[in-house]
Amino acid sequence: MSEAELQKFPQHQFGQAFTTLRCDCPPYLQWLEKRLKATGVQMQTRKVADLWELHSEYDVVVNCAGIGAHQLVGDEKLFPVRGQVLKVDAPWVKNFIRDGDGLTYIYPGIHRVTLGGTREKDNWSLSPDPAATKDILERCCSLEPSLRGAQEIKVKVGLRPARQSVRLQREVLSQGGVKLPVVHNYGHGAGGFSVHRGTAKEAARLVGECIAALQVSSSRAKL
Repeated sequence: MSEAELQKFPQHQFGQAFTTLRCDCPPYLQWLEKRLKATGVQMQTRKVADLWELHSEYDVVVNCAGIGAHQLVGDEKLFPVRGQVLKVDAPWVKNFIRDGDGLTYIYPGIHRVTLGGTREKDNWSLSPDPAATKDILERCCSLEPSLRGAQEIKVKVGLRPARQSVRLQREVLSQGGVKLPVVHNYGHGAGGFSVHRGTAKEAARLVGECIAALQVSSSRAKL
């Protein structure tokens, strides 16, 4: 950043400025869903407590349960990192601002500006914390004082599905002589939208391996 740009942040001695892009997640997910449906993919909403509930309906199961995998497949290595952010109406804010370790940030979106945030390991609460709301607003206003005039403040809370490493692998479950091929793809933490395309491609490749193995098994059974 130039000396003139740094004058806006007197509490900092140096900074970086660059051009990037931001994914506005809700409309992006709707776009992905629309694309899938256009190719003939069928979608349904249902509660699954055990992957074995699906073995009679599907040849291969892909487990993208996120934080739900903690209970669904008993993954004790998976833990939540609670995040709380604010969504505010501040259309005059046009630039992204991120402070130090990234805990404090201001991200303009299509309709609203996101103010963050928190990182609370092993906190499962989905209830908004008023103290955190106040702290986030104060931190963000110290970077962009005009946010004190922001309207319609809404609080959002989510659980990032964190793990020491993403679980991206094949597994064959076996029960009473019946086998169920599963591809796991979860544990991306806060980086899911950053790396989702790459991990999705790898998951698809693993599904292909599962299908090939099933075809070989079926051919042998016919001999």
